[in-house]
Amino acid sequence: MHRPDRVSLREVAPRDGLQNEPPVPTADKVRLIDALARTGLARIETVSFVHPGAVPQMADADEVWRSVERHPGIHYSALAPNLKGVHRALEAGFNAVEVVVSASDTHNRANVGRSTDDSLTELRDIVQLAHEHLAGVEAIIATSFGCPFEGDVDPARVAGIVDRAAEAGADRVAFGDTTGMATPRRVTDLLDAVETDLPMLMHFHDTRGTALANLLTAMDRGVTEFDASVGGLGGCPFAPGATGNVATEAVVHMLHDMGVETGVDLEALLEVAGLAQDIMGRELESGLLRAGPRTRLTQRP
Repeated sequence: MHRPDRVSLREVAPRDGLQNEPPVPTADKVRLIDALARTGLARIETVSFVHPGAVPQMADADEVWRSVERHPGIHYSALAPNLKGVHRALEAGFNAVEVVVSASDTHNRANVGRSTDDSLTELRDIVQLAHEHLAGVEAIIATSFGCPFEGDVDPARVAGIVDRAAEAGADRVAFGDTTGMATPRRVTDLLDAVETDLPMLMHFHDTRGTALANLLTAMDRGVTEFDASVGGLGGCPFAPGATGNVATEAVVHMLHDMGVETGVDLEALLEVAGLAQDIMGRELESGLLRAGPRTRLTQRP
């Protein structure tokens, strides 16, 4: 077991968190991104460049990015489903793009309208284009731990996709728990199967309440990079039941109590979770937002 003393969190609420919600006004998206940038987070996934007919929640991606207050030292990234989306992201000025390919062929067709093999074939052209613009490419492997349509996904299949992503020249790889089907056992099985020198990131949903346990399991195997979403916002519009990214504040709260540093100010993050809740106009799933950190005391009755 090798548990790190520091991890890096990427905040995904502005993209993954909002894509499963009714469309949010552009100004509110910008407020959320700028507020997150003041919490100590070093990485923020801001927008996705997808067809507005497929994901209308991201139709204003260019406008959002133009309006964001760029903070030095923060690594901003954008997601794109295909070569056309990557063109848009690069034209907008991003130097880090994420490209999604599903381990499940059925989910890949639902998500981007083609086979997993076709997406991997295009990845080589995407990487070449991005590198010509001095931008890095992260290959996100969705449904890495299971597919809502096909069921279990063989870790060997995921490992093969990682190999193809590396061959295509991808700079990083991420493993997406798209509908919260991961368990500590399945995290272990995947990490046993994957052999790569690429930096790895884990993206867990808390749909079935296992996200923090999965994160700890990955940490014990040396993984140091994770996605999280303030307030627990998130989901996938192309996967039934894909609610609930793990809440960033819950991750920070747990890790800091364990002596694992994140660089994030928890109280500032909870304020942003409250802002996200106000923007959504409903109570969010985050238990920490409701109860506060364990050090917050109440008066005796």
